[in-house]
Amino acid sequence: MVFRRRLSTSSDRRAGSGSARAAAQTGVADGGVDDEFTREALSYVDSLFGTALRLTRRPADADDLVQDTYLKAFRSASQFQRGTNLKAWLFTILHNTFRNMRRHDGRNPVDVDSEYVEQAPARAPNEYSPEELLTRATLDADLQAALDALPEAFRQAVWLRDVEELTYAEIAGVLGVPIGTVMSRISRGRRALYERLQAARLRAADPDADARRRAGNGRQKADVV
Repeated sequence: MVFRRRLSTSSDRRAGSGSARAAAQTGVADGGVDDEFTREALSYVDSLFGTALRLTRRPADADDLVQDTYLKAFRSASQFQRGTNLKAWLFTILHNTFRNMRRHDGRNPVDVDSEYVEQAPARAPNEYSPEELLTRATLDADLQAALDALPEAFRQAVWLRDVEELTYAEIAGVLGVPIGTVMSRISRGRRALYERLQAARLRAADPDADARRRAGNGRQKADVV
């Protein structure tokens, strides 16, 4: 399944593309980067910036991450194996750079909390499956909020598969984990998204439900007192 991407803002795109072009000029000045490689690499700047923004949560940090990614890519262009997936290669550099930044800051590169997604309730007969629900979804506010709420490892795997359309093998290379781990993270991430989107749909159908529940809890506390 593939989520339909909602484009980043024009200012974000200008920031990301500006950093990429600056990195490209540096790489060309260093030698060894041809025009075809540069054009194809720069065509992925929006995808890289969108992923960097979800990793860092700050546009300025995302801009720095994209610039560092392109600097490393252009300086190591001779190591890229022509005929393979350049997009996946760039994403590998971006994620490795991000992990190194996290280690430098003294933080755990990947924080996985999978306990709550193992407790997903059984599906009722009239409910959509996770795949059916996510296929129908677009990258609207509810879906973006649900993605952002996922544990980082799950969010990365789902984003690379369902938005960037990388293969399982390519994602395994990007994240530096076995393919089985990739498949598990995607499956669990989709289940967690399904739960959150289902909850959002129920809230939209009955917006007063939360208020009634809070009122009921208040009455119960009053009775206890």
